[in-house]
Amino acid sequence: MNETAQIKYSEQGKLTLIFVGLSIFLLVSVLFSACLGRYPLSVSDLLTYIFTGRSIDASLPTVLLNVRLPRIIGALIVGGVLAIAGTAYQGLFRNPMVSPDILGVSSGAGFGASLAITLSFSIIGIQLMAFFFGLTAVFLALFVSRIIGKNHDKILMLVLSGMVTGAIFNALISLMKYIADSDSKLPDITFWLMGSLSSITFDEIKVVLPLVILGIVPMFLLGWKLNVLSFGDEEAKALGVNTGQLRVIVICCASLITASVVCIAGLIGWIGLIIPHFARLLVGPNHKFLLPVSFLSGSIFMLLVDDVARSATSLEIPLGILISLIGAPLFLVFLSKSTKKLW
Repeated sequence: MNETAQIKYSEQGKLTLIFVGLSIFLLVSVLFSACLGRYPLSVSDLLTYIFTGRSIDASLPTVLLNVRLPRIIGALIVGGVLAIAGTAYQGLFRNPMVSPDILGVSSGAGFGASLAITLSFSIIGIQLMAFFFGLTAVFLALFVSRIIGKNHDKILMLVLSGMVTGAIFNALISLMKYIADSDSKLPDITFWLMGSLSSITFDEIKVVLPLVILGIVPMFLLGWKLNVLSFGDEEAKALGVNTGQLRVIVICCASLITASVVCIAGLIGWIGLIIPHFARLLVGPNHKFLLPVSFLSGSIFMLLVDDVARSATSLEIPLGILISLIGAPLFLVFLSKSTKKLW
């Protein structure tokens, strides 16, 4: 076996070990999360119920199926989706500082939810408004960048348009807070904006899951094109990649999945910013491996943070607060390492 083949074999073994390790860690985290809570469940009782359908504890099926499992699945989806969206955007813009909200999707969703709460919409109405305005913010940023960016750098104009769009919708969120009833509507708006999985249900997951799959599959298939794009637009075009079309597809897919999870979980930051850096430290910048590793890592991170949020104190800690407290220091650590080695 020559030296090149040995290196390739060693890298494949390392990647396999990472995928297997993360998968096992994910399964253990799910089992741990299912047992954790104000009504603790026994691991042995839980495994017995899973494999036989019988339970000594009569409350176990109700607690597991109606309370714990929807929240666990929701955490896995939300964390994995935000991580993949952040990874795709960072590869697309060739910038380690980019997050899923770079084009204002979270700000738009926040305004939609705030408006719906102010107008006393139902839960479904709030989620639909959040989803609609999240996508509206992204399309507005794309529209503005296309108009003003004809004679300028397209990526720069897109980022600036996203910043302007986000600022506008953040101002509208503040306006909704200002006019909302301070006794009922304002607390609801504030709590939604801080993010939570406390009220997530299987019905919501069933609605969101097809949209998530619809957005994730194309990004996995386009992973090699994101690798080519990292060489620059001219090199990518020389290799036959339509950079403009690729950007539109990735932006639409990433925005779709981000808006889908934000509408059921509220505004949750940092995951799409820090997890891609962690994934690059594990498998490098190849998006063929980076995207699935980001999904697994984001799911695990979100699940463990949600465990802390719902069990650390008697009152549940909003996810946005907790993830910011954990994510900011981690970002500095990952960024200091990844900028030296991978960017």
